[in-house]
Amino acid sequence: MDLLSAWRSHARTDPGKVRSHNEDAFLALPERGLWVVADGMGGHQNGALASRLIVEHLAELPGGSDLDRRVQQVRRTLHLLNRRLSRELTLVSGQPEPVMGSTVVVLLVEEDRAACIWAGDSRCYLWRSGGLYQITRDHSLLQQLIDERQLSPEQAAAHPSAHALTRAVGASEDLALDVVEFNVYPGDTLLLCSDGLYQSLSGSELGSALNRPSPQLALERLFEQALAGPARDNLSAVVIRR
Repeated sequence: MDLLSAWRSHARTDPGKVRSHNEDAFLALPERGLWVVADGMGGHQNGALASRLIVEHLAELPGGSDLDRRVQQVRRTLHLLNRRLSRELTLVSGQPEPVMGSTVVVLLVEEDRAACIWAGDSRCYLWRSGGLYQITRDHSLLQQLIDERQLSPEQAAAHPSAHALTRAVGASEDLALDVVEFNVYPGDTLLLCSDGLYQSLSGSELGSALNRPSPQLALERLFEQALAGPARDNLSAVVIRR
């Protein structure tokens, strides 16, 4: 039996209620133990291109049972794309500060092991035994201000540049990726999502949605709740369950 066949997932993206274009992209390959959410930035054309390139290149990576090797392949791919995107900035004319970049959050699984690799503020959550855990830590000015204890979470959120990213693929010549490895157990549910989704929902709303009987039902609840609000940004999510 294929050990990855135990994993089921459901994915969806929506432009939201305000934006006419969708700069998000996702990848869901449960048979290979690979899932991705990317949230592009730099205007529709540039942002959509950046997120699409990330998803397309990661989809081409070989599967396999060596998680450590696969983590290195993902890291190498993202570093190569970062160089390509940051280099292409010089080719964009007519903009004083051209940007072509994207956040990324990747989940890899192999038997009882999982690895999350990310840059930016797209997130990975784990729902386990009635508890919601945030696996990723945002690479944003908001999080940096809180970490450095300069401001309380409430004061930091009111900062005019609170949601500015401190890391993203394509944002600068050097890319720093974070990686967290953890064990996974039967019944675990994981959520990858862009900030447009989680900013619309409370932790209890996320948890109650992820507690539903299937990834599809969980995803339906997440989007139903998010789209009931302002939904000013693109929304993307992948729900994964073992």
